[in-house]
Amino acid sequence: MKQILTHKTSVFGCFFILIILGGCVKNEIANLDSQGKNIICFGDSLTFGYGVNPDEAYPSILARLVDRPVINAGVNGNTSAQGLVRIKNDVLAKEPFLVIIEFGGNDFLSKIPTSQTASNIEKMIKIIQEGKAIAAVVDISSGPFLSEYKSLYRQICRRQKAIFIPDVFLGITTNPSFKSDFLHPNSEGHKIIAQRIYRVIQPYLQKKFR
Repeated sequence: MKQILTHKTSVFGCFFILIILGGCVKNEIANLDSQGKNIICFGDSLTFGYGVNPDEAYPSILARLVDRPVINAGVNGNTSAQGLVRIKNDVLAKEPFLVIIEFGGNDFLSKIPTSQTASNIEKMIKIIQEGKAIAAVVDISSGPFLSEYKSLYRQICRRQKAIFIPDVFLGITTNPSFKSDFLHPNSEGHKIIAQRIYRVIQPYLQKKFR
């Protein structure tokens, strides 16, 4: 009986430790105690809302979901390198609490090496975290399309303790009913994107904005 109890205790102890460790890994995000005030969507034409009205772009929809202002810092046509140039004025100067990074589409169209794009995204995360804000990165892939970006962005987020937001464009880029042109989502597409981003970031907002 003693052996059985010891074995059960040992198994239970291991299971309990695994639960704790699993929880720690899942929640290991830098700057959860950020004293910043604003949520900022920082990106290119997708964030800017090319092809839709400003109130139909996903940052505006996200603002309604979180019930507080969200700053749209998207610039049409921006590459990740161009985003780095303006990160100080457009992000750090805005008292960020959470910054949602969305870049890579124009890098792909400009045939910029994925390694260079990944390096720029990692630099953005570090700058944002040095500014005492939480960084989140939007996965720009859609199924197998641009899947190399998804893999790199996921690795970077894990390494830098940033939030990874996967699959926001899944089913949108291949469905004309969700697009305003060959590349950009329409208002319905932006609604889906906003909902998918909200689902990932919402747990990190509860303590700050409850």
